Amino acid sequence: MENFDVAVIGAGAAGMMCAAVAGQRGLRVVLIDHASSLAEKIRISGGGRCNFTNRDAGPANYLSENPRFCRSALARYSPQDFISLVKRYRIAFHEKHKGQLFCDDSSEQIIDMLVRECGAGNVTWRRPVDVHEVRAGTTFELSTSAGEMTAASVVVATGGLSIPKIGATDFAYRLARQFGLATVEPRPALVPLTFTSTGWEPFAALSGLALEARVSTSAGRTRGDFLEDLLLTHRGLSGPAILQISSYWQLATPLTIDLLPQFDATARLLEAKTGSKKQVVTELSGWLPARLAEVWVAVHGLAPDARMADVPDRQLRVLGDALNRWTLTPAGSEGWRKAEVTAGGVSTQELFSTSLEVRKVPGLHFIGEAVDVTGWLGGYNFQWAWASAVAAGQAIADRREAA
Repeated sequence: MENFDVAVIGAGAAGMMCAAVAGQRGLRVVLIDHASSLAEKIRISGGGRCNFTNRDAGPANYLSENPRFCRSALARYSPQDFISLVKRYRIAFHEKHKGQLFCDDSSEQIIDMLVRECGAGNVTWRRPVDVHEVRAGTTFELSTSAGEMTAASVVVATGGLSIPKIGATDFAYRLARQFGLATVEPRPALVPLTFTSTGWEPFAALSGLALEARVSTSAGRTRGDFLEDLLLTHRGLSGPAILQISSYWQLATPLTIDLLPQFDATARLLEAKTGSKKQVVTELSGWLPARLAEVWVAVHGLAPDARMADVPDRQLRVLGDALNRWTLTPAGSEGWRKAEVTAGGVSTQELFSTSLEVRKVPGLHFIGEAVDVTGWLGGYNFQWAWASAVAAGQAIADRREAA
């Protein structure tokens, strides 16, 4: 039987980071993962260039039933801390949009960096290895496909249910239930939204069309509001604006989309009508992509050649109001296969915010996406992975040194 100070289950972003931190503090660490390919989620992130953090990441960029939970970890390990690590490895990077940082070359550089950090901590690797059972006693006992192991601490960094084809499993939730821990129902997040085929039929032919829009949903603490690019698809809506809002959206709740956030469309239409000989579709094509303008006119019951001067003010008001307040209710989402992250997870009520340790099971920690903390699109979820991993790794090392 192999004996370790720490067993980290899951060799993704959070798992490798935690193993490296604990190992470099002198602990004997084993890092276990069931997948034959290492850190696929990092590898495919950012189109293969890994959006590894966001300069502006802070508690306001995260969703959780306890929005304050993430404050401690994020404050103690900031985006600048991870940027410093990236610079130490001479990985060239750039800011693409709104604080989003990407590798100039490849996601492989981040994976290699984390592997080398684990090497600096003499981390023992066990992969591909399945963990069949975790038992708690005076130490934790792990039954694995590579044999029996013991560890004083166990860190669960197996992520959520997205994306199944690269090896996502419900391991974290099953283990949480085993130990009697509450979970927040997992759901796909940062995911395209879909509509019924009949309701979406007029717009399906516009697949691939994109424009900037403001998208909002819900109200109060659950309200989301984003000004980003919107993408029309065969089945519904995608693009950054929709991926962002999907984390806030609840089934049967409508979205409100402002297709012209820069001005009041009704006022512009009424103003443009005066003395105009233009067709309505021509006027709208000056504000919207031409194909969308054509469909918009048709959907609102106007003839393709309807002229501004001939359309009653009342009808123009309806048309304009719909442009600024297009209200529609998605039927669902593209699900786990397209979701970039999982919302929900192990309830933060079960964990200490400073260490991610389970309150009623000393030595057991859950970190990263397995926890009910979900970041916005744009590097925020990686920053939570790094920060929660460091919090757990340091806490375990501190406890060991104090013993």
